[in-house]
Amino acid sequence: MASANYGILGLRYNQDFGCFSVGLQSGMRIYNVNPLVEKLRLDQDLVGSVGNCEMLYRSNLIAIVSGGNMPKFAENTVLIWDDTAKKFVLELTFALPVISVRLRRDKIICILRSEIHIFRFPNNPEKIVTLSTRDNPRGLCEVNTASDRQIMVYPGVNKGTLQIKDLSGDDASSFKAQAPIKAHENDLACLAISQNGNKCATASTKGTLIRVFDTLKRTLLVELRRGMDTARLYSINFSLDSEYLCVSSDKGTVHVFALEDQKLNKRSKLPKIGLFNQYSDSQWGICSFTVPAEVPCICAFNTQQNSQSIVAICVDGKYYKHSFSDSGHCNREEYDVFMEISGEDL
Repeated sequence: MASANYGILGLRYNQDFGCFSVGLQSGMRIYNVNPLVEKLRLDQDLVGSVGNCEMLYRSNLIAIVSGGNMPKFAENTVLIWDDTAKKFVLELTFALPVISVRLRRDKIICILRSEIHIFRFPNNPEKIVTLSTRDNPRGLCEVNTASDRQIMVYPGVNKGTLQIKDLSGDDASSFKAQAPIKAHENDLACLAISQNGNKCATASTKGTLIRVFDTLKRTLLVELRRGMDTARLYSINFSLDSEYLCVSSDKGTVHVFALEDQKLNKRSKLPKIGLFNQYSDSQWGICSFTVPAEVPCICAFNTQQNSQSIVAICVDGKYYKHSFSDSGHCNREEYDVFMEISGEDL
């Protein structure tokens, strides 16, 4: 995820999609989604270039992993910045580079190429367990936000497999070991989990299908079709109420699917013959909108009450907000260049 214009190295929504963080060659920034305003800026002299960062909701704690051309810290180190104290308050170092980080209020999860390390957090950050994965260059791993049921999803050790792990316990022995789910024939490329942890969504490197699973029953709920040609998926996210799903890809299209009322999804008009048979029963999105093709972007549902809208944040520094209706209409509501907004605009 790199941008020639602004030096963007990574984009990530916080847990409730109300903010997003930007890792840059020149430091990092955090923006409020709606209204779009800059909330925090850490410059290069303080943090160096930042490969990726993870907010803890809207709290003062932010996980940072160095990257890019001017790193100030080792790429095998996760640092926690406390913006109230204006200093780093925690450092975790590993034998190999850290690809991504996930935060819960009680846990920090550090994802390496073939391992996931889970620690207690934020007080006395002792390691709870280390889990093995297939080679995971994208740092795929998602954990839900609910406190009563803590579910983490990540790639299994075999090709195309999904591992669902209950993290509700406080030690390694309490984590239930279950057999992985064969989610796809190809390697996983994208993951998402609902806020309550009851559903997860997967896509493979082929990028044509999104499969949604029940994490408790471990069964397939629905298969959704993004398209017929191979694509690289950049992000998948559930709405906060799990009624919808949005997907972005390198085709420059953001798709919206209905999960609760699946009759809203379009059905293929292709005939049930020959090569078309596999597409004839597919569920296609309610609607879609376009962003620049081959420009990585992350998409998520707007968190305002009673709002059916999606925000896409792109590595070319652009911000798109589109509303949608169950009847299939999709309209642009806002467009901006977030990298040209400064904290002085507040």
